Amino acid sequence: MATARPSLRALYPGSFDPIHFGHIDIIEQAHELFGSVVVVVMYNPTKTSGLFAVDERLELASAATAHLEQVSVISHAGLAVQAAEQAEADFIVKGLRTAGDFEVEQQMAHNNQAVTGIRTVYLPSRPDLGYVSSRFVREIAHYGGAIDHLVPAPVAGALRRKHDADQK
Repeated sequence: MATARPSLRALYPGSFDPIHFGHIDIIEQAHELFGSVVVVVMYNPTKTSGLFAVDERLELASAATAHLEQVSVISHAGLAVQAAEQAEADFIVKGLRTAGDFEVEQQMAHNNQAVTGIRTVYLPSRPDLGYVSSRFVREIAHYGGAIDHLVPAPVAGALRRKHDADQK
């Protein structure tokens, strides 16, 4: 008889402004590996919130991950490693699109582990999603381009409503 694998909790931090299929791919990979994933919408209360307010990003991320059991979505205004400690996460998950992503994330991972002992796990994006970024999605949406292949339907609708309102 096979021994049951213990369930681990991973924390996936990001601004998710907006969440896109590249993010969802990483969340699905983390869910498969760890069982439980906490998606953390990170924000800085001293800065402008971005295109979507934090509560909108929470709502969109929740809708985009509703198909996954044991995936929760929260927000946090501090450091990702603090959110990981509060969520009792075993690992922080980071998605990698390019070698440049690794260079940036590796330094942060070393600091996080030195301070808290929480390790970072890197998950590669699918090749067909490696070019997708929130900034890219926002720009395409701003100019009325096709975004349905980049984001889930609720996000596409929210982007269109946001840009329609801005045009009035």
